[in-house]
Amino acid sequence: MTAVSRHNVSVSGLADGPPIVFVHGFGCDQNMWRHVVPAFETTHRVVLMDLIGAGGSDSADFDAQRYASLDAYAADVTAVVRELDLREAVLVGHSVSTMLVAMVQLAEPERVASLVMVAPSPRYIDEPGYVGGFGEEDIDELLESLASNYLGWSAAMAPAIMANAERPDLGDELTASFCRMDPAIAQVFADATFRSDSRSLLPQLDVPTLVLQCTDDVIAPIAVGEFVADQVPRASLVLLDATGHCPHLSAPEATTEAIVKFVRSSDRASA
Repeated sequence: MTAVSRHNVSVSGLADGPPIVFVHGFGCDQNMWRHVVPAFETTHRVVLMDLIGAGGSDSADFDAQRYASLDAYAADVTAVVRELDLREAVLVGHSVSTMLVAMVQLAEPERVASLVMVAPSPRYIDEPGYVGGFGEEDIDELLESLASNYLGWSAAMAPAIMANAERPDLGDELTASFCRMDPAIAQVFADATFRSDSRSLLPQLDVPTLVLQCTDDVIAPIAVGEFVADQVPRASLVLLDATGHCPHLSAPEATTEAIVKFVRSSDRASA
């Protein structure tokens, strides 16, 4: 099976335009980008995909041991980029996928020209001198709860992650998305995500990088966004007037505007 079919890849927009690839976060799928994508379809070749176990992906050959590391998920994104023979692409990642697109850029520097990191976190667990947002015991409890009752965990966590309590439809959408994911795959992905430490990758990224940070994010607090922007040599930080961990759903206009501005600036710089 090809990577394109395995990951339910969809391609739209300008066929010969510069490529832009959107990679969703944990518990989501490519549909989460629906409010952002239209802004690029007249100027770019837009690529969407579903990570293993999400959306319309084919998880028949899922291997828990292989996917215990974020490296495997990044390899899947890399396989799609290679199969489509993308060059000078913009890679847009949300949440944990910000680290996946970073890995792809380092693996395929000639194929990736710039990065957009929406609500990134390279490390979720606090350490001396580093604020990740969670204690190790918090992560242990989160993962134990997920493993024991995934649907119940999803119903409780998704609205908290989305925030925006005055707009319950957003929390409902994220809950439904979580619940569509195979619980066994979700457990492996969550463990790989919340126990990961990708901080060492950041100083190696030598491409223009946009860091989009929400003002109130229970998963990735402002200190994390500031850390990422400080560690990536060519990064710029934009603080969105948005609440929650999914600004492409809760504040799509502001999110789209920031990405469009960055992409246009990067295109002018490379011209």
